[in-house]
Amino acid sequence: MSLPFEAIIANRRIYLSFLEKYSLEQLNFIPEGYNNNIFWNIAHAAATMQLLVYSLSNSNWRISKEIVKGYRNGTKPEGTYSKEDIDAVKAIIVTSAEQCEKDYNDGYFGDYNGLVTSTGFNLKTVEDAISFNFYHEGLHMGYVLAMRRFVIDVL
Repeated sequence: MSLPFEAIIANRRIYLSFLEKYSLEQLNFIPEGYNNNIFWNIAHAAATMQLLVYSLSNSNWRISKEIVKGYRNGTKPEGTYSKEDIDAVKAIIVTSAEQCEKDYNDGYFGDYNGLVTSTGFNLKTVEDAISFNFYHEGLHMGYVLAMRRFVIDVL
């Protein structure tokens, strides 16, 4: 099975470019009709990989628990994110995906505890989780691209 690590890492580089290109105000802006912002979607992608791949394979997270807990499913922006928040995610957005590929290739992951996602995907293996993670990150890239229009046109 070919896993989409190259595509996940490419996606993460695009996320990083947004974190570097947009201002703090733009990254924090929540467009009308949305309940989150560009920054939350990017941080959520990093957090979700840790939960889907690492937690469910009984493996230690490779990023801080603050990032995982702060942006996991069920969270939303509770205020304005700081430059320090942005910098913390910038520091791990690409490297955590690269680490996941290395960990997979090194046999780091333990037995996988399956999960049926809220969208009905049945994740039975770590490979399923990695593939689903790519799909999940694509969904959030779509949100980021839609929100980008608002921050360019409004701010």
